[in-house]
Amino acid sequence: MRNLPIPGVFATRWHKSFQAYCADKRGLAAVEFAMIAMPFFLMIFGTIELAVIFIMQAILDNAAAEASRQIRTGQLQTSGSSQAAMETTFKNSLGDELFGLLDPNKVIYDVQTFTSFGNTGGGITYDTGTNSIDQTGFGYNFGGQNDIVVVRVFYEWDLIIPVLSAPLKNPNLSDNKTLLQATVAFRNEPFGNS
Repeated sequence: MRNLPIPGVFATRWHKSFQAYCADKRGLAAVEFAMIAMPFFLMIFGTIELAVIFIMQAILDNAAAEASRQIRTGQLQTSGSSQAAMETTFKNSLGDELFGLLDPNKVIYDVQTFTSFGNTGGGITYDTGTNSIDQTGFGYNFGGQNDIVVVRVFYEWDLIIPVLSAPLKNPNLSDNKTLLQATVAFRNEPFGNS
């Protein structure tokens, strides 16, 4: 202690206080947590956002498959109902399979028949005026026996954490949304009398 630049009684006290301050580790955990808190929370909330999107996608896939079963087996076509009633029945059965987690009123449907599986491919287009899916050409054509049917179901999912989930945002949709899509392609069963 004699080599300190400040001679006197206070120099030893200051030196002891400084040593005690340097040896004190009580706030170390708080400082370390403050340093890693931002990346940690970004990872946690990003993981939650992705998990929710995957769960909603799985629910939409299941709903499309279950509702399409009525078309594939001919339940709708042989019910004797009008086209509008069959559409309503299909929408309601699809809505029932969403378990209240997705709003059935926001689900967009397209049911079309094709002559072969090779020409069933077709993308979607976006309406740049409304920043939503262009539904021109969408319809309900449930087909008859042995027809090839493709059911497409779309849902514009609102991202939970818009700033953090910016890479997940669909640039063609408005207001921090991403597009969930389920597609079911099948050949109708030979229902009926033939």
